[in-house]
Amino acid sequence: MLLRRTLLALAAAAFAAAAHAQASNPRVVITTTEGTMTLELFADRAPITTANFLKYVDRHLYDGAKFYRASKPKGQVANDYGTIQGGLQNDPKKVLPPIAHESTLKTGLKHTDGTISMGRHAPGTAQADWFICIGDMPYLDADPKDPSNPGFAAFGRVVDGKPVAETILGQPTDPNAGVGAMKGEMLVKPVRIVSIRRAPAAPPSPAAPATAATPPAA
Repeated sequence: MLLRRTLLALAAAAFAAAAHAQASNPRVVITTTEGTMTLELFADRAPITTANFLKYVDRHLYDGAKFYRASKPKGQVANDYGTIQGGLQNDPKKVLPPIAHESTLKTGLKHTDGTISMGRHAPGTAQADWFICIGDMPYLDADPKDPSNPGFAAFGRVVDGKPVAETILGQPTDPNAGVGAMKGEMLVKPVRIVSIRRAPAAPPSPAAPATAATPPAA
């Protein structure tokens, strides 16, 4: 009986900790000319990257920014796999200093369907541009067997409005625009980001009624 009560108490504590972490993770709403998306940001697991993103959000620096890139495998017609990239495109009037790279090996996050992650050149150069995964993309995670592949810094996920991301992925691209890996992936008509704002905090769940402790067996 004592063992059972101990296990129940541990399970309740784990559930409470998970609920607290979820409640503490902020959400943001990205409003675009194609619709809105709501994202949960994993402040509990990627605090540096999340805090950086929220600095831009709280200062309204993303107002008027754009989704400017849509990347799909060559020959793919459907809009169910690829990435869309948005941000400030290194606007010197708006970008903030670069941040430290938060590897997926450290955060435990993965580039699964709906993940938002930071764009960068070398690790430690990420500033204001990011991308959203449509479909699972494990090749973007850090490779634990290859230190030369640090991956990208995932820090949140789309929780509502994924069809908007798919619509952006399906926009026409210019085959001649872009440099290097981005060549042929630049949108002919970038999609305007009207605003990114924090979503209102959800009201706390009502507390569960206290349960009397089971008396120890005689």
